Amino acid sequence: MSMQESGEMYLETIYVLSRQSPAVRSIDVGDHMGYSKPSVSRAIGLLKKEGLVVTDNEGYLKLTEAGEAKARIIYERHTVLTELFFNLGVDRQTAEEDACRIEHYISEQTFEAIKSHIKRYGSNRMTE
Repeated sequence: MSMQESGEMYLETIYVLSRQSPAVRSIDVGDHMGYSKPSVSRAIGLLKKEGLVVTDNEGYLKLTEAGEAKARIIYERHTVLTELFFNLGVDRQTAEEDACRIEHYISEQTFEAIKSHIKRYGSNRMTE
């Protein structure tokens, strides 16, 4: 079953925030994403139901093993695509925004081909 884009965005946000601080709260996720507390609560509840996020005794969010694996994939797509677009001459902000949209829809085959191309030709020779 494929996760919806919004769920992936929440996982990626929790992953990014947990790399900055081991203590991630729902309010931190909401602040980072610009979403209301009820929206975040609903999304976190769905992620918990899917076994991707747990809450510890102090209320901090933790990605499960499955949640972290999924978040790493999303984050890798985001960072690789951002750098690809930036190296193609797109300004950094637009590259980030476009990568954020595309990361949820690109096929594994296409993404692997992009990574192979970058590995073969380098990040500054994207169009060869």
